[in-house]
Amino acid sequence: MARLLYFDCFSGASGDMILGALLDLGLPFEGLKEAVDSLALEGVRLESTRVDRSGVGATNVHVLTDESVNDQASHQHESDQPHHHHHRSLSAITNIIDGSGLTSSVKDRSKHLFRRLAEAEADIHQQPVEEIHFHEVGAVDSIVDVVGAVFGMEWMGVDRVIASALNVGSGRVKCAHGVFPVPAPATTYLLSDVEVYATSVDAELLTPTGALIISDYADSYGPMPQLKIRQVGYGAGDLDIPDSPNVLRLILGDEGQGHDLQRVVVIDTEIDDMNPQLYGVVMDQLYAAGALDVFFTPVQMKKNRPGILVSVVGLPEDRVALSSILFKETSTIGLRFKEMERECLVREQVIVQTKLGSVQFKLARYENTIVNVCPEFDDCVRLATEHAISVKEVQAVAMKAYLDE
Repeated sequence: MARLLYFDCFSGASGDMILGALLDLGLPFEGLKEAVDSLALEGVRLESTRVDRSGVGATNVHVLTDESVNDQASHQHESDQPHHHHHRSLSAITNIIDGSGLTSSVKDRSKHLFRRLAEAEADIHQQPVEEIHFHEVGAVDSIVDVVGAVFGMEWMGVDRVIASALNVGSGRVKCAHGVFPVPAPATTYLLSDVEVYATSVDAELLTPTGALIISDYADSYGPMPQLKIRQVGYGAGDLDIPDSPNVLRLILGDEGQGHDLQRVVVIDTEIDDMNPQLYGVVMDQLYAAGALDVFFTPVQMKKNRPGILVSVVGLPEDRVALSSILFKETSTIGLRFKEMERECLVREQVIVQTKLGSVQFKLARYENTIVNVCPEFDDCVRLATEHAISVKEVQAVAMKAYLDE
């Protein structure tokens, strides 16, 4: 049974919120502390406390340094004001990680994450990656947040990660190079292909570190999938928002056995002015482009015209390609689309020997129980032709042979 971790980002996310939620979920504080100590960052230590955020108890994590033990305001979602630590290059951060006592997998993932941050900064400032010196994202606390999160995710040992759409907040944020609208430039770069939304909360709710970690681990984004909840953890940001708990919620659970949940996009359009001969061509092209399903439904349109509702089901990453075919090959001038979860049974194929010949069967399982059995229609047609009998007779013979086995 697969273990799933769901990031519920209704109040955004930051590096310290992720660490706090992992600790609240069961990550041992001493284990995290040892991982951070192995980085050999002089004068750095962790502090974990329980706090209340609008009635929700959560774990709040701070990275303390000798430079400013009381400078916890720098962790109000990491960017309410610039960090005051020294800037560091990507190579310097890489050396810190390589010199630690962490496992090779934690080192490799951590270095990969900082490489992504460097690429974001390089794109924003139009500089080579090797010349980038991190500002906010290169501070000591962000090094700890990134490495600590990777360590915690490995400790959790989950098989799959899904996140909700990410709440970025609103307003403006002060960065090292000026004041920018939320989300900050680095955060925006890291959010490519990620589902996000803004709220009226005048604050930066999603930080570069939070966007980096979640976008790297999440397989998909959307509502919480079907699962059996085992544990829940809450990580707090320092910002206390009235009537809205400023926390990140992590939900650990088991995915249902015997079925699969998949994120799909459904594209719809109605057409009442196209040559019906073209529908078959459109369907063939859509399937060739990766559509999972295509179907046509008769509908009544304006001015009492009969029309056809064209519906296409596909993977979210194929939406642009599928939409392009509909625009080019049909007379539609507009499309609707929405993303949703679909649940699929585990399927397999078996060969059954009958007195008429071999027939391939499709089996579908739910919770390890076979719930659907169907002989392959083309095989039944082939045997019916060979033996000069009806297809339904072949189907009956095939089902009997399957049940006898």
